[in-house]
Amino acid sequence: MKPRLVSAVIIAAVVILDRVTKLYIQMRFSPFDIVPVIPKYFNIVHSENPGAAFGMLADSSSPWRSWFLIGISVAVMAVIGELLWRTPGSGEGHMMRAGLALVFGGAMGNLWDRAFRGAVTDFLQVFLGPYEFPSFNVADSAITIGAGLLLLDLWRSRHHKA
Repeated sequence: MKPRLVSAVIIAAVVILDRVTKLYIQMRFSPFDIVPVIPKYFNIVHSENPGAAFGMLADSSSPWRSWFLIGISVAVMAVIGELLWRTPGSGEGHMMRAGLALVFGGAMGNLWDRAFRGAVTDFLQVFLGPYEFPSFNVADSAITIGAGLLLLDLWRSRHHKA
């Protein structure tokens, strides 16, 4: 399969999985419902985040908050889209393309919520000992995994040059 097509499939899969899971949570769970899946480690919750990652700007009452967050998302997606378009398809670029596609798909999934609903639906809640991670969703997971792949690709390419 051509590299650009593979990237498009990854992006589409992330967006579709993100939309389906968020719609399911919105239809089946009331806001702030908590369903323990693995007690003390993993819950399904329903929370709406009008802010950015980790709830930043969630308490802001500025009418510009949504436009600011949408603008940042569009700018990030434009840069990533350009990188995906220009990145050669052959050779060792597979990990970088996959990482970029995951980040792009995740950004698009959360952008959809922000643009059409004004808030992002989060539903996965993880605990590690006494630490509670902020609730997240499929798009957030794709962004995190994609960023990890990009860092791994960067480390690998630097390591091979040395």
